[in-house]
Amino acid sequence: MDAARVDSWLWAIRVYKTRSAATTACRAGHVRVNGDKVKAAQQVRVGDELRIRIAGFDRILIVRQLLVKRVGAPVAALAYEDKTPTREPQAALGLRDRGAGRPTKRERRDIDKLRGRNHDPED
Repeated sequence: MDAARVDSWLWAIRVYKTRSAATTACRAGHVRVNGDKVKAAQQVRVGDELRIRIAGFDRILIVRQLLVKRVGAPVAALAYEDKTPTREPQAALGLRDRGAGRPTKRERRDIDKLRGRNHDPED
């Protein structure tokens, strides 16, 4: 076997829970092979670079082994090389608990200070 369908391969290596979810992602344009948007039936080969948009971020995978049947997670991890750059965690500045009501004047000033919006009328 020298090639596999992209949707089947993404399902087999556990990027998507179902093959239909992988097919839907391909239709929506969230999957690129070597920089080109692809349909679900596009063939992938060893050495191809896949960019998969998941939750607003791109995962970059290099195909190392072709799989068409779903396998266990340890075996699936050997089928690709993950080149995704690490993301730095976003700090939640000025976020309040849901249902906490309106911020008090003091809390609002603290939130504005955290966000860099110091508007003191005394200055």
